[in-house]
Amino acid sequence: MNDLCADIGYKSINHYEEQLCGDHIDVVNNDDNSAVIVLADGLGSGVKASILSTLTSKIISTLMAAGLSIEDCVSTVAATLPVCSQRGVAYSTFTIIHLVDNEYAEIIQYDNPQVFILRDGKNYSYPREELNIDDKRIYKAKIKLQEGDLFVAMSDGCPHAGIGLSYNFGWKLKDIIDFMETIEPAGYNAKTLATILINECERLYGGKPGDDASACVIRVRKRNPMNILFGPPSDRNDCGKMMSLFFSKAGKHIICGGTTASIAAKFLGKEVKATLSFESNGVPPISVIDGVDLVTEGVITVNKVLEYAKDFLSENKEYEHWGFSRDGASLISKLLFEEATDINFFVGRAINPAHQNPELPINFNIKMNLVQELSECLRQMGKHIKVSYF
Repeated sequence: MNDLCADIGYKSINHYEEQLCGDHIDVVNNDDNSAVIVLADGLGSGVKASILSTLTSKIISTLMAAGLSIEDCVSTVAATLPVCSQRGVAYSTFTIIHLVDNEYAEIIQYDNPQVFILRDGKNYSYPREELNIDDKRIYKAKIKLQEGDLFVAMSDGCPHAGIGLSYNFGWKLKDIIDFMETIEPAGYNAKTLATILINECERLYGGKPGDDASACVIRVRKRNPMNILFGPPSDRNDCGKMMSLFFSKAGKHIICGGTTASIAAKFLGKEVKATLSFESNGVPPISVIDGVDLVTEGVITVNKVLEYAKDFLSENKEYEHWGFSRDGASLISKLLFEEATDINFFVGRAINPAHQNPELPINFNIKMNLVQELSECLRQMGKHIKVSYF
């Protein structure tokens, strides 16, 4: 058992004028330390390709997570999916990355661009063995993980980017590796790195992708706990217990809510210092308490964080805002989305009298729903979440 974990992020773009993406990426977490990631590229584009890639990734990820061998997985896929009447080809191509106990990774590929690894910021050459399964040439590798390793898996829409436009023969794998080596030192998380790579592919296609293009990035890092306190407890007598548990946890500490901040400051024997910084996105200003990493307003700020979290899991278009802004919601987003691996929520059930005004769109249920929705979004990002109510 080690203290490593995997930050997994991916992004896709559709073939020009297609409503559905012919690629599909599936992530199945077996437990806290193991996961199966499958990137499948369906034959052609559009609806048929989307169905083929989705079925392929679902079948493989489910069987691999259940412990079946790669031979059984490939045979099952070959027997399950239909054969194209024109090309005589059955299912989609695929890449499997199986992370085991966060100690090593198994890479299994059929006809997709080779997965490359950046180790210490440079391309890491690893040995592969060739297998023949049901007349399919399969490549397999096993790599022991190190902190800082960066795995990049792609569909062939990435190296095909720019054919006849920016490049005569597309964006070669070596050039893609050089591109990723350039941006890797910036320390972006996996989702942002995948987004940057796919955005560059779309640019090379001239904004009209000639193929579906997908990238999945896995960054190996050490665990980084984070703690967030949101609202006072329902019973005032539990304030000391709640604060003791919150501040005893390792990692950074975030406090959301004015009343909550006052209780925390009293517990620490400090004072709450207001700031005058107010940005145009409508998020209230942050405060400062000595010994606390971040103090923000409550429901309005957390609701904005939830908006950013939902966007982060889909198009990731808001990154350019929260990634560079200094308001409370942006700062929380950076801490939770980019830095944290394990997040502890300490949620008070006290009802705020100020929120009982029927003209205000805030009530107790909304507050609880915010916590539930944000927790679920963070789980989908691969974070380990624990929620404690007081």
